[in-house]
Parts: sequence; structure tokens; C-alpha cells
Amino acid sequence: MNQQNLPNATAVLVLGILSLVTCVCYGIPGMICGAIALFLYSKDKKLYLQEPQLYFNYSNLKTGKILAIVGIVLSVLWLTFLIFYIYNVIGVDALSDPDLLEERMRELQEN
Repeated sequence: MNQQNLPNATAVLVLGILSLVTCVCYGIPGMICGAIALFLYSKDKKLYLQEPQLYFNYSNLKTGKILAIVGIVLSVLWLTFLIFYIYNVIGVDALSDPDLLEERMRELQEN
């Protein structure tokens, strides 16, 4: 019997890597790539579990899943940090008042 690649194993691996790389881009792209990777992982895992002897690159699939999970976690942490930073350092009142925002930004640049 001829073994073949899982259909989405490479895509899961690439999306997992992208999730990790883009997690510092405000967190959103990392979460999106990670979520898509996990969705594709679940589809291929079902396929693999039906007939494991037909496929040989399950390790790529598992690696992509791990990278996607790490990317999602880092993205959530980064987004949480950004929200915390904006709320505490700049202040919510400064976000609604352009003059106050400009003043706070000058203060941050001076320090």
C-alpha cells in the first residue's frame, strides 16, 4: 500500500509558524493563523485516525498544532499587555481628548 501525505499537514505547519511569527502584530494575526491551523489539524487528525497506515507525515501535523497553540497563547498575552498598557499608561480619558493624548505622548517620549 502506498503512503501519502495528509492533505493539510504542511498548511497546518506553515500556519503554526505564521501564528508564532505574527503574534506580536497586535495579537490578532497570530490568533487568526493559529485558529485556522487548529481547524485544519482537527480535519486531518480525523482522517489520519480512520486509516493511520495510509499517511506518513502525522509528525508535521502535531508540530503545527503545537506551534499554533503557542502562537495563540502568545498572541493573547501580547494583546492583553497592549490593552493593559493603553489603559494604564496613556489612560482612557486621554483616548477621548486629543489634546490630553498629545500631552501624555510627549510625557512618554521625554521619559
